[in-house]
Amino acid sequence: MTTARPHRITFANEKGGTGKSTTAVHVAVALAFGGRRVVAFDLDHRQRTMDRYFENRAATAAKRGVALPTAASHVVDGLSPEDFEALIAREAAGADFIVIDTPGRDDALARHAAAETDTLVTPMNDSFVDFDLIGQVEGESFKVRKLSFYAELIWEARLKRSKATLEQQRRQMDWVVVRNRTGYTEARNMARIEKALTEMSRRVGFRVAKGLSERVIYRELFPSGLTLLDKGHLGDLGTSHLVARQELRGLIASLNLPGLAPTSREAA
Repeated sequence: MTTARPHRITFANEKGGTGKSTTAVHVAVALAFGGRRVVAFDLDHRQRTMDRYFENRAATAAKRGVALPTAASHVVDGLSPEDFEALIAREAAGADFIVIDTPGRDDALARHAAAETDTLVTPMNDSFVDFDLIGQVEGESFKVRKLSFYAELIWEARLKRSKATLEQQRRQMDWVVVRNRTGYTEARNMARIEKALTEMSRRVGFRVAKGLSERVIYRELFPSGLTLLDKGHLGDLGTSHLVARQELRGLIASLNLPGLAPTSREAA
């Protein structure tokens, strides 16, 4: 599937604690399991959670003497957009997919990464605190009142991208809002959020996908760098783990990534 320009997947949200890095790692590894060459760039040089996950994964592979499908990972610190594009051209030449994890704050390079991406993934917790990043709702009716700054930013980026799509034969940007950690949301509140997201998606043009629930397994796997896809290295899987794998399988399928073979979706 290798093309002149790898398909870029950027995980972006100006709020922390939404499972952004965990989701990015699992998507990257799922693609690697499918035989794709994946190169990852961690723009959060302070926490570098995604890069640390891949470091732990490499250490586990070396310690156990096994080959674990993975991504080549790079931490990006203090680069201009132009220098970042040069880094991508150098390190991701011949890659099938580029996975970019951005910091949970407003950042110039993160804005650039979002504007240049092919698939923009915005994880959010199922709460109106997180929804406020995309749109503001009325206090009593919960109807969407107006777009928030982040949604306006992405809207403008998509308009610019539409021009580039025509001039440079680029892909249209696909914006996917992923609802993570839905397990602790009260049913009535969940329904309100779903209604607000549906209304907002029609106005702004994003898709909504179900993500990863709040499960201890995701935190437990970080030190080893293993993922739910590493079936042969996790030992006995309990019911919760199996359900989590099913969640991941659904998330990968919902992203509709180009050239993703059925085997890579089944691996999840």
